[in-house]
Amino acid sequence: MLRRIHAELLRSAVGSEFSPRALDEIIAASVKQDAFWTGQIGHDEYHFDNNAFDKSRAFIEDQRALIAPALENGDVETAWRAFGKLTHTAQDFYSHSNYVDLWLSFQSDGLKPAPSEIDPLDDVLVSSPTLRSGKIYYPLEALAFVPVLKKLVIPLLPRDSHAWMNLDSAGRGPLFEYAFSAAIKRTCYEFDVTTRNFSPGLLALFRDLSSDHAA
Repeated sequence: MLRRIHAELLRSAVGSEFSPRALDEIIAASVKQDAFWTGQIGHDEYHFDNNAFDKSRAFIEDQRALIAPALENGDVETAWRAFGKLTHTAQDFYSHSNYVDLWLSFQSDGLKPAPSEIDPLDDVLVSSPTLRSGKIYYPLEALAFVPVLKKLVIPLLPRDSHAWMNLDSAGRGPLFEYAFSAAIKRTCYEFDVTTRNFSPGLLALFRDLSSDHAA
């Protein structure tokens, strides 16, 4: 998803869970993951690209594993950055794969539920052999991000490319709303999983809310 979408997702999903300072750090780490040279090239696991499902899931868990030890050492910035990184990857699952298409195809009687109804973690779909994500075809793929060139470049790319498959913004059509809704739910889920076994003190430190500290 676009950087501004990642920021919007975090504010909508967990904005009330963190102090403004913590949320800013989390958002900064998330959007930094889209930097071309350090976040795109050679890092399929950051975005569920090129069918890197196992690597991306491992990346999420690796980042999660950093959070509690960092907090125990008083290093809240590392904890916030790790949460920003893992939520970025989790959110991209829905905009970089065909999960939304699969979920809609599994609805009974051809019904098309509202985007808010989407299940972000349907076990059948997550493990489906037909689940796939967009492939990155460099160098043409990079040119597809240039506004003045994209209309010329995208028709030259295969249909399984990221350029064709992505649901990175509302401009990609009505399925974006499903990806957005799923990403919000997934972000809430990741917060719950991350903090599930935190002590009250550790949770207060992670959230960085003065009311928590006062309690």
